[in-house]
Amino acid sequence: KQVPLEAAMFQPLSMEQLFSASAVQYQLPILGETPSGEPPDPKKCSPREYLEFYIFPVLLPGLAALLHEAEKEKCFEGKRTKFIPSDFLTEWLYNKNPKRRDESFTELFSIPFVKNWLKDRPRPPIPLSLLLSEEEASILIQSFWRGYRVRCDSEIQELRQWQKKLREERHITEVVKKFWIKQEAR
Repeated sequence: KQVPLEAAMFQPLSMEQLFSASAVQYQLPILGETPSGEPPDPKKCSPREYLEFYIFPVLLPGLAALLHEAEKEKCFEGKRTKFIPSDFLTEWLYNKNPKRRDESFTELFSIPFVKNWLKDRPRPPIPLSLLLSEEEASILIQSFWRGYRVRCDSEIQELRQWQKKLREERHITEVVKKFWIKQEAR
């Protein structure tokens, strides 16, 4: 008797089932390697056979590569990261597709269906805090703080007030506009 896939997926597993001999012996398949035996007809086989012959041989190595890349990107060390797992997996699966075996590597945003998707649904930009390294962020923060401390100095405040007064008295903005009009006329 076959159980529908949805019913089988949502049944809780006991510890004995989880660590049974058959579960322990299962290894990640190599990309493109299907289980031994004749491949079943994809339209007539059971959900389990379909998964084992057509989905897992491609998806599981992709998920393993995803975990390695996430570890490289230090995703497990902090709460926020610029790494987007679905982007990585999409690019990986597209480039490892057996139908594209002889084609060159294609970056995510060059994949045709991704281009079409993003045309209608543009992404918000990645926050600067995720793009900067810790060193770059600390340099920005330190330079901002030094600038703030300098602008708070009484002599600098006096100089800024003097410049403001000078600009207002001599109509500096109008002088600059006239200067640029003369320059553009040449």
